[in-house]
Amino acid sequence: MGSGSTGCVVVLCTAPVAAAPELARAVVEARLCACVNVLPGGRSYFWWEGKVDEAHEALLVIKTTAEGSAALQARLAELHPYDVPELVALDVKDGLPAYLAWVVDSVGS
Repeated sequence: MGSGSTGCVVVLCTAPVAAAPELARAVVEARLCACVNVLPGGRSYFWWEGKVDEAHEALLVIKTTAEGSAALQARLAELHPYDVPELVALDVKDGLPAYLAWVVDSVGS
């Protein structure tokens, strides 16, 4: 495994538990990502509208390409029930080459 940019990113997105599967399926079916892991059961605490708030959420761990990240984030922002959804993209610096190639091959038309 190397130590440079792979062209892949992991996008983190929290969502209400009930909405998470629909969001995941929509972005995979649209070929905006290769895979979404939905990790339910999280409790988030955050600053919102001048006070600390909390929510029961699922974490979506989304694997896509750096090139496709903007389109993925735009679609998630359209579909997401939150006014300001968490969408954070992390550059993948290293990984199993066969897996990274599968991510690249899976994203797009």
